[in-house]
Parts: sequence; structure tokens; C-alpha cells
Amino acid sequence: MEDPSNKEEPPRVLNVLEALKQASHDLQASSDDSNSSAIKALLELETESENILSKDPHLSTLSQHLSSLKTLVQTLQRSRGHSLKNFLTRRVSTHSISRVAGSIETEIQAWIDRESIENLTEALKDPSDNNNDEDELVMLLTQFEGRVLQGFNHELQDLLLKAKVFSSLETALCDSNCSKRIREHSASAVAALIRFNKDVFVGQVLMGPTIQALITIGSSHSFKVLCALIKSIKSPLVDEIESNGEIPKIISFLDVKDLQMKMVAMDCILEIGYFGRKDAIEAILEQGLVNKLVELQRSELGGDLIEIERLNEEEEEKEKEKENDSVGGVMETKRESRQRRFLESHPFASCVARFAVQLEVGEGLRQREKRAFKQEIIMRVREASVSDAEASTIVAEVLWGSSP
Repeated sequence: MEDPSNKEEPPRVLNVLEALKQASHDLQASSDDSNSSAIKALLELETESENILSKDPHLSTLSQHLSSLKTLVQTLQRSRGHSLKNFLTRRVSTHSISRVAGSIETEIQAWIDRESIENLTEALKDPSDNNNDEDELVMLLTQFEGRVLQGFNHELQDLLLKAKVFSSLETALCDSNCSKRIREHSASAVAALIRFNKDVFVGQVLMGPTIQALITIGSSHSFKVLCALIKSIKSPLVDEIESNGEIPKIISFLDVKDLQMKMVAMDCILEIGYFGRKDAIEAILEQGLVNKLVELQRSELGGDLIEIERLNEEEEEKEKEKENDSVGGVMETKRESRQRRFLESHPFASCVARFAVQLEVGEGLRQREKRAFKQEIIMRVREASVSDAEASTIVAEVLWGSSP
């Protein structure tokens, strides 16, 4: 076996390590076969351990586990007879092999993590360099995101902090010379770190330029990441958005022609409504949000859910006439299906009420503040409406809390 710690071929190194990890995983399920391909692969690594593992102090534990595995396999091979002693020896050996294989898998995963993080941080040292392979960096970022989203791991966290991965990702995210693709994938990796351990990485998001960079990129991808961060960090992040004067920029994306961008901007505003405290909601209303929402609701992509509710009732009455024994659950499913289809084709339907509902059920406001803002929204709706009928419909939705 060639030395998998050779730094000249990082993709091949990781492929070898992934294969060894899979072998150790398979061995846990079939530890009674001393001639299995999984055992052969790991024993081959043990044979070369003096050349491969002795060079890295991090791999001493793995070397010990491989040595134990070799001893256990030899014991298993010697207990092939039908005596009670051999039977008991095989039972103990197979159980021990399975346990050691689990330990080997853990150590190989740690090895993979070290290699992967080293490769990523090296690639991120100068992400805007035209000589770098953009596809390879995107692949490294995607693999990193997938790894941290597997859940918290103390050893992995130590590696991340030691390598200062967050700073490297933030640098790439904020580098205007980088391609949008690399910046967006760096943004996703930052969001993954927040999910990995919010307590450790939130402070770096709040104190750094991450949020401004996401808004500056101004793509549907960057805004989806921003929405994810708001959901994770909640009111403190909305406070930061408001104090940095970013709310007008976010609202301005409701005016773009790109429908996807307009929709994710709407999602972001709804999240701000849910988690925003008084200052943030005041700022968002002062920017004419209600007027923009009324215009969107009036557009071909708008509409109101009160009308859909009326159509639902009419459809259900017709169906009941046809089938007197209709099941209520079936009716409800059809109702939800009709509403979902309507919202897919009319993403801004009842958007004023949807924003008002976010304030009503959200976490950022006190009860008296919620009541005051609801009245202010109603007042602004009446000012923005082109007719009494339009105002009455939207106000009714706000008052009754129509929401998808």
C-alpha cells in the first residue's frame, strides 16, 4: 500500500482513506469472517503502519487499534474447531473485532477531517487567484459543508478552531475579486458552521462582515443563506442588520425583476418580521414596506387567500353533494393542495397579512407593541390602497390573520 499521507495527491489520499473507513464500517457488521475484504484492507494498512502511521503523532492511536485488530483476527483464525472453548473464543473475538473496527473508523474519520481541512484552508489562502481550480475549491467547500452538517463532534471543532476555518471562509465570502460561485459556497459553509455549533461561531458572524457581504452579493443563494442565519441566530442578528443600516437594502430587492430574487427577499423580510424587535420593525415600516407589499399583492403574482378560502368552501360543497359520505380528512387534504398550488403560482398572495401574522406570532415584540404595529399596518394599507374594496379585503386579512 502506498503512503496515503503523501500531500502531493490530496484527492487520492482522501479516496484511500474513505475506502479504509468504509472497510472498518463494513467490518462492524461482519466481524466473524477473518478472510473478508474489509479485514484484508485494514491488515494491509497495519502491515505498512510503521512506514505510514509512525510519521504522524496523530495516528498513534490508530496504529494501536490496527495492532489489536491483527491480534484478534489471528485469535479468531485459530478458533475454527467445534469445541465449546473455540465457540466461546469466536464469540468474544468477533465482538472485540466489531468494537475495535468502530474505533478504527473513528480514527480514520479524524484523519480524513485533518486532511480535508488542511486542503480547504490551503485552497482558501488566495481564492481569487485565477490559477486556482474553481471547481476543485467548490468541491472542497461542498464536502466541508456536508461534513459539518453531520452534527457536532468535539475533535472536529478543535480542528476547525485551530485551523481558523471560519476566518478563511469569511475572507473568501467578502472578497469581491472571487467569483460569485465561490462566495456563495463559502456563505453556505458559514451557515453550516452555525448549525454545527451556534455558541462558538455566532459571535464571529455578529462581529464580522458576513451579513453585509451576503446582502452585497445580492443573489437568491446569498439571501437564502441570510434567511437561514436569521432563523438560527434570531433577534440578535436582526438587531445587527438594523444597526448596520441594511434593512433598506433588503427591502429594495422587492423591486428587482428577477422573480426568484424577489421571492427570497420576501422570505427574508418575513423572518425579520418574526424575530425583529421594535427598532427593526419601525425601520422596516419607515422604508415603505407596506406600500410595496400592497403593490405585490395587487400584481398578477398576488391575490388574497380569503378568495381562495371562498373557492375552497364552494368546491367542498360541490364534492359533498356528489359524495355524502366524504371523509373530512380527504377534504382537508384537497383544501391544502389547492392552497399550495395557488401559492406556487401566486407567491405574493396575502403578503401584507403574512407579514402582519409574523409580527403577531413572532418572538421579537411585546404584546402592546404587536397591537400598535398591527394598527399602523392597517393605517398604511388604507393609504396605499387604490380603492375601498382593496383596502377592505387586505384589512380583513390583517385583522383575521390570514396566513398560509
